[in-house]
Amino acid sequence: MTIKTDHRHLYLQVIDRLKSDIEKGIYQENEKLPSEFELSKSLGVSRATLREALRLLEEENVIIRRHGVGTFINPKPVFTSGIEQLSSISSMIEQAGMTPGTIFIRATEEKSTEDDIKRFQTDIDDNVITIERVRTADGEPVVYCIDKVPADYLPQQFVNNQDISLFSALEKSGAIHVNYAITYIDPIGFHEEVSPILDCGPETALLVLKQLHYDDNDRVVLYSKNYFRADKFSFHVVRKRV
Repeated sequence: MTIKTDHRHLYLQVIDRLKSDIEKGIYQENEKLPSEFELSKSLGVSRATLREALRLLEEENVIIRRHGVGTFINPKPVFTSGIEQLSSISSMIEQAGMTPGTIFIRATEEKSTEDDIKRFQTDIDDNVITIERVRTADGEPVVYCIDKVPADYLPQQFVNNQDISLFSALEKSGAIHVNYAITYIDPIGFHEEVSPILDCGPETALLVLKQLHYDDNDRVVLYSKNYFRADKFSFHVVRKRV
């Protein structure tokens, strides 16, 4: 069925039509769309109009175009969250009606690196603990986590206790309270180490969230680098006019 023209640009109508077809299940997640020739013919628009619509749909992450292969429907993110509030990965997974889990990889305690000294204001002889974990949703790996924290901030034998949360461990003594975090978000493509851990193919992008967690005294007490599957997670922020 061709597009019924109205006062708007044709490419906007094409966008609405394709989104509607996706919502109705005419095109399924990960399904390959017809060729540009077939699609433009069925919609009754030029290929130039179709390409502009597809370009904008790709910017919205509705579709993904793979060079030499075709155009595919991106899966909708299962988990979505605002980043104004400091919430845990577990709570995001639970809000989606799924069961969070953890696959522990390793925890190491080593002398502070140059980056650690700058980040935590530690001395060269101070130790920093690095914890690597994979967070799961109903058993499926969705986030790869790397956390770094000065060893003095954590209880004794923390490395041997794989189940306790970092926030709980940091705040156990009562001397530290995580007050806020500064977050940096970077989209990346295939990562040769992380993508296989998260069962991602070359077509699945990742969102990297780097977070500096501060206590009530504006001291960095935790650094996190989390790799989220972009087909599972989306993040948004509320911006207010000032």
